[in-house]
Amino acid sequence: MIEPITSETTPDGALDQQQDGLQAHFKPNVSVDEIEQVYHLKRAQPLLQVFTALFHGGFDGVLVRLLVLRELASDTSSSTFSRADINTRLAYLLPESLETVLMRLRSNQLLAWDAQQAVYRVTPMARNVLSAIDGLLALGNDEDEADMGFLLSQVAGAQVMGGVTVEQLQHLLGRLVDLTEEFSDAIASGSEFRLRASQAKWHMACDWVEKGSEILRAITSDENADAATHRAAQAIGRAQSALLNMQGMFSRALNQIERQRVHLGQSGLSTTDIKRWLLLHEDLASLAIDAIDQPVVPLFITPAEMIDVAETELLADRVTSAVSGGLPAGTDAPTTISDAPQMQRELDDWLERLSDFAAFGKQATQNLPPAVDASEAAPQAMPVHETLLPATFAVASYRASLLPLLGDADEARLQGATAELARLPVKFAPTDEMVELPDLHVAAMSMASLSLILNPEGDKSDE
Repeated sequence: MIEPITSETTPDGALDQQQDGLQAHFKPNVSVDEIEQVYHLKRAQPLLQVFTALFHGGFDGVLVRLLVLRELASDTSSSTFSRADINTRLAYLLPESLETVLMRLRSNQLLAWDAQQAVYRVTPMARNVLSAIDGLLALGNDEDEADMGFLLSQVAGAQVMGGVTVEQLQHLLGRLVDLTEEFSDAIASGSEFRLRASQAKWHMACDWVEKGSEILRAITSDENADAATHRAAQAIGRAQSALLNMQGMFSRALNQIERQRVHLGQSGLSTTDIKRWLLLHEDLASLAIDAIDQPVVPLFITPAEMIDVAETELLADRVTSAVSGGLPAGTDAPTTISDAPQMQRELDDWLERLSDFAAFGKQATQNLPPAVDASEAAPQAMPVHETLLPATFAVASYRASLLPLLGDADEARLQGATAELARLPVKFAPTDEMVELPDLHVAAMSMASLSLILNPEGDKSDE
């Protein structure tokens, strides 16, 4: 049977069918050819078909295809593979599965078949695709919570080769905008745990920003780059500046939470410590084992017994009332002792100690000759543990919770002991390191120091 030649049997007819199928996804008054992104994607059809051949279907099939292609591409001893070589290298696969994968890779230009020599070759397209996938997998294994490593590596590689595109810069810009919004939401939430997690992620993002600053400077100083590339690079620079400026926002939010922290009595523990301890337990219900007693078991009695008991109690009450002849005598209310005065005394004692330190340093600088530098004669910085100790763990924790108030302008405008503490010309400088202490109640403490502010704002003594 001979069929006539029609447009449907020609390559042009196949293209027309494909065009009609794509047009079915758009509105009738919109032409596919008028959309710029569709044009760029259609130009990349051979490459996109390669990805379709690799990743179409279930995950198990995708894994086997990538496994076969990576095994063949990793062998650099020879550029060709006979079927016997492939069978030996991939002997752990079933022959039927291996044959199916090889047929799919060969039909989609990932493997080239040389009929004269009867050997396979890995195509350059396949090596490019594997290189991109391996780069993404390698950066995905790193602890990059900011998810900027792959985007920045693409921009860096393209810039070195002189072919950075606006699309690559826009992807990086979009990620920076997403991170800024995410950190802003964390700050607005007021959650300490979310703030600290976002702050750690922010530090990682700043490391990537520092690495990408040189790349952006090279792009903006390149005279051959077009205007769109310059605009995208400048927008990335502004987004990086906004991201770096969020350090002050994190600090203010955490300081506000620190001032509002609730301590549980004199134990030195806070609600944050309790929550952190609860988060360490996967099964919170297990904490109630042996902690809650069995429910009350009711005891049932007959009505006759109930009447006897009620009658006995009724007569007993009448006898008691007849003997007493009146209301019982009143008693004094029990005396209770509040813990507030004790904590107030602790605060007053500690405030007096810090005031002596500030007054001594100020007096030492005022009595100096004019030729002597005041910073050289000022008292050395005092370790924080010398001001907090000796004391019990509860008292030391209470004093440590007041340290962030030193130099707080908002607190200094108020009245009371904490306001006097905030107005002291003493600077609190904490660090992340710990120091072990020979104390009976406190084993270790964060290393920090208290130093005198020689020229505090508002000091008119020199006039």
